[in-house]
Amino acid sequence: MEKKKMGYAEAIAEVEAILDRFNREEFDVDTLAAQVKRATELIGLCREKLRKAEEDVAKILKEE
Repeated sequence: MEKKKMGYAEAIAEVEAILDRFNREEFDVDTLAAQVKRATELIGLCREKLRKAEEDVAKILKEE
């Protein structure tokens, strides 16, 4: 079974959840680095999706 790719909205929601837990100081030292790494990965995914969307829109507008 193929794993579903995470969408932009899902990634942003997870980043927001991580930030919320961070702001409430719910992370201990053992999990902090892993959560920061995960947030960084998610932000990279969001940036890539935004870049792709921008390219697609530019291409569509160029065709008109």
